[in-house]
Amino acid sequence: MSSADTSSPASTPPLPDRASPTPAQESSRPGPRPRPAGRQPRTATRREGVDAVVDCAVYVDGRRQAPVEPGDALRVAREQGGFVWLGLYEPTEEELGALAEQYDLHPLAVEDAVFAHQRPKLERYDDALFMVLKTATYVEHEELTATSEVVDTGEVMVFLGAHYVITVRHGHHGELGDLRHRLEEQHDLLCLGPAAVLYAVSDLVVDTFVEVAGAVEDDVDELEASVFSSSRTDDVGRLYQLKRELMSLRRAVSPLEVPLQKLAERQIDVVPEAMRSYFRDVLDHAIRVRDQVAGLDELLTSILQASLARTQMADNEDMRRISAWAGIIAVPTAIAGIYGMNFEHMPELGWRYGYPAVLLVIALACVLLHRGFKRNGWL
Repeated sequence: MSSADTSSPASTPPLPDRASPTPAQESSRPGPRPRPAGRQPRTATRREGVDAVVDCAVYVDGRRQAPVEPGDALRVAREQGGFVWLGLYEPTEEELGALAEQYDLHPLAVEDAVFAHQRPKLERYDDALFMVLKTATYVEHEELTATSEVVDTGEVMVFLGAHYVITVRHGHHGELGDLRHRLEEQHDLLCLGPAAVLYAVSDLVVDTFVEVAGAVEDDVDELEASVFSSSRTDDVGRLYQLKRELMSLRRAVSPLEVPLQKLAERQIDVVPEAMRSYFRDVLDHAIRVRDQVAGLDELLTSILQASLARTQMADNEDMRRISAWAGIIAVPTAIAGIYGMNFEHMPELGWRYGYPAVLLVIALACVLLHRGFKRNGWL
């Protein structure tokens, strides 16, 4: 495969070329890159005793062939001019390492597939491709709280070669069994080779993003109604939580645009030209989801600002009420304080109507102050 394509658009970044070393360079090639401190392979969460191989099948002319052992699948696929689709679920370092020798997978790609937690990307190793996709699912909840998990993410890695496609899934969602069954009914699509599987997986992931974004949008609408309702509610915590969950979805959606653009626009040996239109369709959907997620994020920011402004206005109203009542209470307090000094020569102390007159003055002053504050909106 050529490392450059002069016919591709200039706006499309070049596909990283991770070619294997020549035999002469093999002896001088350094060993595996050192493992960063504290970084450990992702531990498989599948039940003990369950095989990492979910399904393995050889496809010739778009049709599934007789069952075959994973160890013989690649040889059979090459002999019959088809390809093998090997599905794995959370393989261990040892399990994926054994397959890497058989399928000649690049060690850097294998390491990424074992460690997981990768950004969506597309890389080329000789005549093979390695693609990472983030999966997402919406977590149902009765009520959105400040600690609710709204978006749960996982990963699907795809190794793509001339006669094989290997899917590696991490996480509790993103199952590919139903996708395989649907794809097996589309013989014309499977006739295009293993790239059809990569397209189907990408399309499924992006379609899931659409569903998750729609569900998150419902939560945003609910929060918006709560913020602008007549009752006073504390929505800041829920807004921040939803904004964090939306950021998880954004990290899954946004980086996927570049890999899909490369698949749709660049000439790649293992991706037939007929598949480019399919990847362009997935790219269009991904761009729409990206814009939708960006719009929801901006809307959440506006709602958060409105909620904070509303809280500040409510605090100001409370302060005005407190100040108004403090002013009203200050009148009888001041008058009582003056006459409570009990000086001997205070003319009102000996007046017959002094006591009721003071009470009348206090009541009249309080009524006038109350009416004034009420008219100015302080009470």
